[in-house]
Amino acid sequence: MTLQSNGWRKTENNMNKILQVIVGSQAHGLAEEESDVDYRGVFVQNTTNLLKLFPKTKDTIWVEGEKDSTYYEVSKFLVMAIKGVPTILEVFLAPITFINAHGEKLRSLFPYVWDSKNVRDSFINYSKNQRKKFLENKQGRASKYAINYLQALYNGFELLASGKTFSINLKPSPIYEKLKNIRNGNYSIGEVIDEGFYWKKKLENAYQENPGKKSDLKTVENFLFKLRKEYW
Repeated sequence: MTLQSNGWRKTENNMNKILQVIVGSQAHGLAEEESDVDYRGVFVQNTTNLLKLFPKTKDTIWVEGEKDSTYYEVSKFLVMAIKGVPTILEVFLAPITFINAHGEKLRSLFPYVWDSKNVRDSFINYSKNQRKKFLENKQGRASKYAINYLQALYNGFELLASGKTFSINLKPSPIYEKLKNIRNGNYSIGEVIDEGFYWKKKLENAYQENPGKKSDLKTVENFLFKLRKEYW
């Protein structure tokens, strides 16, 4: 298997991978027999590579092969987590397929990385992007983008309302049957949009109840400094 990122190639075995999780329909309880398994993970660049005069480093790697995987260099990953990117925050909570001690410490940072305002803004912006693709029937996959649209709003509401976490497996959630119907093609555009408006309002109300949660940048940076020393 080969990893690629803008022409950069290296084998998976010599990548400093610290975490890999299952994402997508397999993690959300919406998979069908033909559904692919998607992975997302985090790796660490050797610190000496980062300090070279002409560093040849990349912060994102895509795997091409029998599994669809995306890996982020730990610095980029943490920055995106602080910004509240939904697809990044779910890596802290999704089912684990690989983890080492550093990955465990990374996952333990979840309470420290997210910020209320960033979560509100990022989850809503992501949902708008997915709604646009849904309405355009991008790549003929309207149902996929409709599911992503509603899931983002529901998960953003969950996180802001609980102040602690959000669901990866959506089977116990109040939107599961709606998402399953969408996956099976049993929906109308109006139904999806109405459901989206409902959860967007719930998300915004939850933010008003919990607007002051801030990222603990010192704790996050301390983790990163120690990690850079470990991977010198």
